[in-house]
Amino acid sequence: MSAKFEGCARHVQWLLASTVLMSGFAGVIAASAKDHDFRTEPGNLLLSRVLYDNNPNNVSVGSSLPPGCAPANCVTAVNNGVYPYVFNNAPIDGSFGITSKIVLDQLTPHGERISSFEVPNSSQPRVTSTADQMVGSFSSKSEVALNLSTNGNHVTFMGYYAPIDTLDVSNSNTPGVFDKTNPVPSSFYRVVADLDREGDLHFTATNAYSGNNGRAAILHPYRWQNLIYTAGNAGNGGNPQPPLVIVAAGAQGLLESSLPLYAQNPGTPTPFGSFNVTQLGDKADKIGKDDNFRGLTIFNNVVYLSKGSGGNGVDTVYFIDNGPANGQPSACATDGTGLPAPSATLPTTPLAIPSNVQTAGLPSNMCILKGFPTELATTSTNSFPFGIWFANVTTLYVADEGDGTNTYDASTNTYTDAAAQTRAGLQKWVLQNGEWTLVYTLQAGLNLGTPYTIKGYPTGLNTGYKGLPWSPATDGLRNLTGRVNDDGTVTIWAITSTVSGSGDQGADPNKFVVIQDKLAATTLPANESFRTVQTARFAEVLRGVSFTPGTDRSHGYH
Repeated sequence: MSAKFEGCARHVQWLLASTVLMSGFAGVIAASAKDHDFRTEPGNLLLSRVLYDNNPNNVSVGSSLPPGCAPANCVTAVNNGVYPYVFNNAPIDGSFGITSKIVLDQLTPHGERISSFEVPNSSQPRVTSTADQMVGSFSSKSEVALNLSTNGNHVTFMGYYAPIDTLDVSNSNTPGVFDKTNPVPSSFYRVVADLDREGDLHFTATNAYSGNNGRAAILHPYRWQNLIYTAGNAGNGGNPQPPLVIVAAGAQGLLESSLPLYAQNPGTPTPFGSFNVTQLGDKADKIGKDDNFRGLTIFNNVVYLSKGSGGNGVDTVYFIDNGPANGQPSACATDGTGLPAPSATLPTTPLAIPSNVQTAGLPSNMCILKGFPTELATTSTNSFPFGIWFANVTTLYVADEGDGTNTYDASTNTYTDAAAQTRAGLQKWVLQNGEWTLVYTLQAGLNLGTPYTIKGYPTGLNTGYKGLPWSPATDGLRNLTGRVNDDGTVTIWAITSTVSGSGDQGADPNKFVVIQDKLAATTLPANESFRTVQTARFAEVLRGVSFTPGTDRSHGYH
């Protein structure tokens, strides 16, 4: 049996086992995600890692990608499953990725590891196809962000209900939102995992983000249930996108489920926010792709999101304007920008879905945070926001990922474009005179554009792709969290992005860094520098950081 058809057979067998139990044996108890002794203490840090198992048999040279593809959509694999060479398949197959295990590390604020926990996955002996489980997609760089809940008692993150070592899941459809133009024919639910302060995990499946990935989630206790806000992207097919794919994009909301995953039957996705570039006076682009969100935070009852990738929309920072839904004036001006009202409340009702959503998009109830970039992604070259953290009502830190350009100068051993960036890193924005102003960007210690080595990782040139060095260099920052200190400083922990000669830069071993900044400063202080807390190892990437469940957010922990 070829690797292609063997992989498809495993996929079908896995899905059939789940379907049988869902349809006929509701009383069967799935293996519990609570069968572990991982405990956290308030005030510590959580770090998420995704680990690839480096199995040569994951891909066979000459096999068709994506698995099960229609002949018109197929390409041929050029490398087997050995890391990092396997990711030279990514430039050929634009949907390429391999599901991999997620590990959570509990660290002290100084970075010492206390304990680790592997999120249940199919590589573990007790985890059957019907057990609660979740995986990430190696090497989707925007996944597995960690976020503390609004009450501080939960940490949430997103992944997939799928077995380990399955190809191209991050661009698969979801079971309830199928796009026949998607070159990836498989279907898998996206999943939100909730780690509570007792150390228990709960999973909630969703049909959102069909064709793409969920990136971040934040839990908010609402009445007698837990409401979860999520950010992500949808669509991997043609234009115009099917109506439900548009509905499944961007800023979503869902209620946490108390059922095991195999017994859940998610319905139609429920979008809570949407933005359209026509609000800025620009011509409409691909409907649904303006809502390609990555970063997510909640501050003072307002949901904020960032967009920093893709060829549509605006790469900037947004907020959901919930005023009109409560009979209050809109906080968004006619130019598509605005500032949230001081009396803002969190949205709790999904957007109404118009009959012409395929041509007009979802109703717009978001705008760009006043002072942030409004240029279209097709023209902007210096705005790539990712994580968002508010130190207070007038101070906002934004992680900028950098532009990902891997221009390299062998004479200086430098990725020159990365090294020359002025806004990549940690941006500090201050609210002044009714709008947000970028006062400086922290970069010292990141060593932008300077290659570093990883034990066991190639140091030569990637002759299988563009002939550039395998060794990665830092390009900017992705997810982050922070703490306000009693001495007038803030401490911010962040995950780095990279540039390299890899076929997929998201597969590069990256870094976990920390910096302390003077909160009141509006000009760049001297002697502030990032320190590397941890560097990812071979076949490992770092993805998210937050404080542990039970950490009191009112004391400056976010």
